[in-house]
This record gives sequence, structure tokens and C-alpha cells, in this order.
Amino acid sequence: MREGLIVDAWATLGAGLAGSSSGTAYIESVAGIQLGGRTGLTSVFTALCFLPCFFLAPLAAMVPPYATAAVLLLVGAAMFRSVARLDFKRIEEALPAFLIIILIPLTFSITQGILWGFIAHTGLYLLTGRRREIHPVMYALAGLSVFLLALEHGRLLELFKH
Repeated sequence: MREGLIVDAWATLGAGLAGSSSGTAYIESVAGIQLGGRTGLTSVFTALCFLPCFFLAPLAAMVPPYATAAVLLLVGAAMFRSVARLDFKRIEEALPAFLIIILIPLTFSITQGILWGFIAHTGLYLLTGRRREIHPVMYALAGLSVFLLALEHGRLLELFKH
């Protein structure tokens, strides 16, 4: 365990120095295991494969956004196929997913979309009388979502001032 934490600390330090988001060490990598990797050498090999990206990233940053817009639209369309599997006959199933899909691009925040999805899911299940089907973790996530949204929008701080 100690060795894993040391590696994680060095990865976070290196990522910060490189101006990148921090890395997270996983105990087991599902993709690596599926492809037959069983040792730490799998992670080293993966890191070596990503090493050229460190130097090529400035070149990728030179590509203007309008050059990649069409590809992003195609990726979005491919991802949107999973929406067909939603059960639109039940509002408590479809509306939270719809809110997430709509709010992520409108708020420019994945977090905002997911938080509102948690709240809508729990609220709609309560309103439709399906409270026994809500897992206790979902109650906690919905409560945490309300707290985080209130904190982010400054309303929570105003409550404590009075």
C-alpha cells in the first residue's frame, strides 16, 4: 500500500509541474487485465506510450477549435445512441437522464448536469410513490447535490449570515 501511495504522490507532483491535471493510481486496471497484463510493467509500458504526448501536446493545441468541431459532433451523435434505450414511458426514469443530457452542455459543466440528475431522480421517485426503490446512497447523493449546488451558488453562505 505504501509503495502505491508513493507512486501516486510522485504522479501528482509530476502532473502539477507539467501543468496537467493530477493523475490517479489504480490498484488494478481493467483494460490492462483484460489484455493480459499482470504486473506493474503494464503500467510502465502504458506510461512510455503516453510519453510522446507530453511533447506533442503543444502541436495539438495549435489545431483551431473549428477544425475539430465536426469530429466532436460525430462523437456526440455516436454517444447519443444510448438515449434510445431509455424508458420514456416512465417520467421518473426518463426526466433525470434528459436533464443530465441537456444541462451538461447548457451549463458547460458535467458536474452541474449530474448533480441535477441526482436531485431529479430522487425527487421524482419520491413524488411517484416509489420511495422504497431508492437506495440509501441515492438519498445521500441527492442531499449532497443540494448542498453543493447551494454552496456553489452562494445561497448557503447567505443562510449562515442571518
